[in-house]
Amino acid sequence: MMNMNVTSKMKIYKPVDIVFEAIVDPEEMGGYWFSSGTSRVEQGKTITWRYEEYGAEGYIHVLSVEENRKIIFNWADTTVEMTFQEEDGGTLLEVTESGFNVDDPDVVSKMLGQKEGWVYMLSCLKAYLENGITTLRASMVH
Repeated sequence: MMNMNVTSKMKIYKPVDIVFEAIVDPEEMGGYWFSSGTSRVEQGKTITWRYEEYGAEGYIHVLSVEENRKIIFNWADTTVEMTFQEEDGGTLLEVTESGFNVDDPDVVSKMLGQKEGWVYMLSCLKAYLENGITTLRASMVH
C-alpha cells in the first residue's frame, strides 16, 4: 500500500519553547506563516487561520497539544502532527500530514503541494526565529 503521508523536517537553532510558542501564538505566526489566527493553538479549539495576502482562510480543529513536544490538528480532510525535539543547541521540528485519499485521482499532486507548503513554512519559520526575517511569508507564487 502506498504511504499516504508527507513529512518535512527542519532544524531551527532556537530553544524548543521558543519554536513551540511561534507555532501556538497567532501574533508570532503572523511573522512567518498565516497573517492571523483567531486563537492560540490549544486542545479542543477550532481556529481560523487567515492569509490576508491571498484572500484565503482555513479552519483547524486542535486534537492534542503537549507543550514543547507535540501538536496534532485536523484541517480540511487531513491530520497534521508537529513534533518538537531538542537537538544539539536547537530544535528539530517535524511536520507529518496524513489522511490523503488514495482514490483521489489528484492525490499525488495534492501531496506534493502540501510537501512544498510545509518546506516553505519551515523555511520561513527558521528565517523568522533565527534572523528576524518577516518578508519571506506570503511571497510564494502559485
